[in-house]
Amino acid sequence: MAVAKPDNPLVPHVEVLVNGSALSAEAEAHIADVAVEDDVALPSMFAIELTGSDDQDEEVPWVDDDLFAVGNAVEVKMGYVDDVATVIKGEIVALEPAFSLDCLPSLTVRGYDRRHRLIRGRKTRTFVQQKDSDIASQIASEVGLSAQAEDSAVVHDYVLQANQTDMEFLQERARRINYEVVVDDKTLVFRPVGNAAAEVVTLTMRDDLLEFLPRLSAMRQLSEVAVHGWSPKDKKGIVGSAKAGDETAVMGGNQSGAALVKSAFEAGVGVVTDRPVMTQAEADQIAKARFNGVVLALVTGEATCLGRTDVRAGDVIKIDGVGSRFGGPYYVTAVAQRYSPDGGYHTQFTLRRNAV
Repeated sequence: MAVAKPDNPLVPHVEVLVNGSALSAEAEAHIADVAVEDDVALPSMFAIELTGSDDQDEEVPWVDDDLFAVGNAVEVKMGYVDDVATVIKGEIVALEPAFSLDCLPSLTVRGYDRRHRLIRGRKTRTFVQQKDSDIASQIASEVGLSAQAEDSAVVHDYVLQANQTDMEFLQERARRINYEVVVDDKTLVFRPVGNAAAEVVTLTMRDDLLEFLPRLSAMRQLSEVAVHGWSPKDKKGIVGSAKAGDETAVMGGNQSGAALVKSAFEAGVGVVTDRPVMTQAEADQIAKARFNGVVLALVTGEATCLGRTDVRAGDVIKIDGVGSRFGGPYYVTAVAQRYSPDGGYHTQFTLRRNAV
């Protein structure tokens, strides 16, 4: 992985491949800015700006070039000379030229990872006797992607996709069970939120970070979540619940958000009744998912460092050198990579943690 430190800056470098082939040396020399935004909740985006020539009478290069045709596959690598790593693979969806009398013409090539295929059109349909992971695999196949769907265990008698895009529908199903919908190149990944994973890297305030801005808030924390439903088969009510101890992980802290608010204030129970729940297994799964989603927002924050490709959305990293309360593992929810010849290469990312 490409890494620089404040006391040992390196020469930033970026590589762009279109349909598997690197840009020409001429095109690469005209790159003015490259931005990549990686997110676990939204389609990840790239934007590549190329400037024109000093000769204002020339047409803007590449505007009419088939190299940047909509639909072409793009891979962006960032890092340092002789040490780059892929930060996104996606497809071109937009071309944005800019013409002005007082500055060089430019072309911004914009695209997204293949999650963008899931937002095209709305559908109303049903799925019968399927798990959410089965549904994700079916939808992936429909949009030309392979699937890596981790077994979601609970079989649903009936699921309705009601005038929703595939992205809206899959994200709704994922939130119910504390899953995520992401894409790795041509593979749709349907997986549990990974805050229980081991950290992939440790960053310290002294050696790595330029800025770290955490915020601890107990305002929306709950000590317990209860999900109420009705079983048509058994003709009786169903209650699923989750409380302190049901966290997927405590992320190196002494108290989760649930335990913290219970000890500091009166118990607060969140009751979920806004969706049909027809089995005990489904109620338990939704309760644990909602509970873990709430506690994971106990500590949120943003951080900035010199550009590095080993910080990825969906990974766990460790922050050190900031004291015991705010030091420890954090789940990365979004990463913004930015390169320009003048500004260099920087990485900004957002974080979440469920315990202190």
